[in-house]
Amino acid sequence: MTQNTYLVVMAGGIGSRFWPFSRTNHPKQFHDVMGVGRSMLQLTVDRFAGICPPENVFVVTNRDYSELVQQHLPDLPPDQILGEPIGRNTAPCIAYASYRIAQRDPKAVIIVTPADHAVQREEEFRGIISQAVASARSQDILITLGIQPSRPDTGYGYIQFIDGDQSELYGSLRKVKTFTEKPNLELAKMFVDSGDFLWNSGLFIWRAEVIMQAFHQYLSDIAEVFDEGLDQLGTSHEQDFITGAYSRCRNISIDYGIMEKADNVYVLPADFGWSDLGTWDSLHRIGRGDENGNVIDGDVILYDTRECVIKTPSERLVVVQGLEGYIVAEYDNVLLICKRTEEQRVKEFVADVRAKKGNGYN
Repeated sequence: MTQNTYLVVMAGGIGSRFWPFSRTNHPKQFHDVMGVGRSMLQLTVDRFAGICPPENVFVVTNRDYSELVQQHLPDLPPDQILGEPIGRNTAPCIAYASYRIAQRDPKAVIIVTPADHAVQREEEFRGIISQAVASARSQDILITLGIQPSRPDTGYGYIQFIDGDQSELYGSLRKVKTFTEKPNLELAKMFVDSGDFLWNSGLFIWRAEVIMQAFHQYLSDIAEVFDEGLDQLGTSHEQDFITGAYSRCRNISIDYGIMEKADNVYVLPADFGWSDLGTWDSLHRIGRGDENGNVIDGDVILYDTRECVIKTPSERLVVVQGLEGYIVAEYDNVLLICKRTEEQRVKEFVADVRAKKGNGYN
């Protein structure tokens, strides 16, 4: 553990593909998705124990969720919860946290992670992160973790690296050649077969000064906004400044705004049982299934049922007969029953429910 290593947890998303479990007023990062007694946010912070000290953990979230963050991380000082007035994608989020941390520690090494990912082999994960932190500390580079793909998945972005571009300086790191947004199945198969593509984990490591320089070079409009308010960060004027700053920031991802354009981007290939847990099917894939391939969280009795994911309230007995390959999910006032192969329609369901039933169900 080093005193100038910092963790930034991005915890502002709604996670609508995980509906009805993930809702606007209680997104999935605040749920015990894995059924282990800890929320996704808690598991994320737990994962970095020993890598950075607790006083260096920052959570960026929507202001509406600041109280939820405090409930789930009661030892986290309120000053380390950075509330966004509106969602503006990952670039402004990362700029806010990076400027705030750089003001406190100009030599900071920053790890940026989403709050809703799952890691099955945490010791391997910590080893990879430590390796990336050491590389970022000694080199002026932007590092992302790339996951070795186990299948052609259209739900992930892909990173192509330049094979053979190694030296003692960069160790296992590979120079990034291209980023590709979620491809169709045919293209995803080509990527996996080629052997030089990795899944984009959305997990980054860099020094504060290096990412700030990248903002000035590639997203100068956002850099200018935060440059103007640098002396207000960490003061009683911070919230007012951030409200104005976000109204001036574009809605843009860090991948599109910086990572796809910069020439000092490297990827560290990794395989530690990762999933972004973006969908019900991803929970089925990494969950512990019964002898019939059912992943269950709740008080459930099954008959003639296979390859389902069932997540229901523990206080309600659920009996299922004759289903194969279905999602059965209940939370609050909504029950969803949907084929796993049709889960991409969940966003459509949410939109229809909002149009027909109002905002009480989204």
